[in-house]
Amino acid sequence: MENPIHTLPALFKQLGLPDDAESIDKFIASHSPLKPGLHLADAFFWSEGQRQLLRDEILEDADWAVVVDQLDVFLRKGRNE
Repeated sequence: MENPIHTLPALFKQLGLPDDAESIDKFIASHSPLKPGLHLADAFFWSEGQRQLLRDEILEDADWAVVVDQLDVFLRKGRNE
């Protein structure tokens, strides 16, 4: 498996969120686990702009899709699993 072109901190920066490791860990811990069947972009904690960004990244840009999928997994299972 190839390493993603974009990183989780870069995605958080794109979303307008703090992008340091501690802030990312806190975000994941406080917003997980997502309910089964809930699409990442439909989670209650995103602003409309963040929702649209996540949808667009999955639909339009395979480079970003990998890291968006990674965030989805972390929000479902935790970052350390």
